[in-house]
Amino acid sequence: MTEPSVLNDTKTAYDSVATLYAELFGDVLKIKPMERALLAVFAELVQAHGAGPVADIGCGPGHVTAHMHALGPVTFGIDLSSEMISLARHAHPGLRFDEGSMTALDIADGVLGGVLALYSVIHTPPAQVPAVFTEFERVLAPGGHLLLGFFVGDDALPQEFDHKVTLAYRWSPDSLANLLRQAGFVEVARLLREPHEGERFQQAHLLVRKHQEP
Repeated sequence: MTEPSVLNDTKTAYDSVATLYAELFGDVLKIKPMERALLAVFAELVQAHGAGPVADIGCGPGHVTAHMHALGPVTFGIDLSSEMISLARHAHPGLRFDEGSMTALDIADGVLGGVLALYSVIHTPPAQVPAVFTEFERVLAPGGHLLLGFFVGDDALPQEFDHKVTLAYRWSPDSLANLLRQAGFVEVARLLREPHEGERFQQAHLLVRKHQEP
């Protein structure tokens, strides 16, 4: 699993910028029509399968959690940062938000219909990403869906970059898709888009499904 020092550093970094982060990104979906469309598809797939709620892992101040919940699926948020969770609870008092780590989710096996992980694994050391994907697979019901968002690298190997909060990594979509396949997922779709104004890198989403039981 991810080294405790990395988790502590990431938590501390996001705690320190939580209020500013919420101010900058709380309404970001309003200017991202492709992401909104993909979230709508994700919500429809989860509801059609009828397998349980959605966990927004790495939920930050809760804006995506609230958006997904409004689309229909019962959705709750999890974040490593206690300050982010406090902001999310204040902004969305009707929703559930829990402090926790995606390396060891306090969720029973096979109970979720969906997992959102939008830019949630970007700070995870690359060697530990497969273990995180295994954890996502564990908590999803058979046939449940995972939507993963990340920054795109231009190399087959993950690339470090100077994220404004703390050290992060860019990934090749094919590399992450391969790790997801090894963890027990089937790719459904992928979205790759060019940077918007003020963004440095291409951004990608992978939509995958956990294997159905025989």
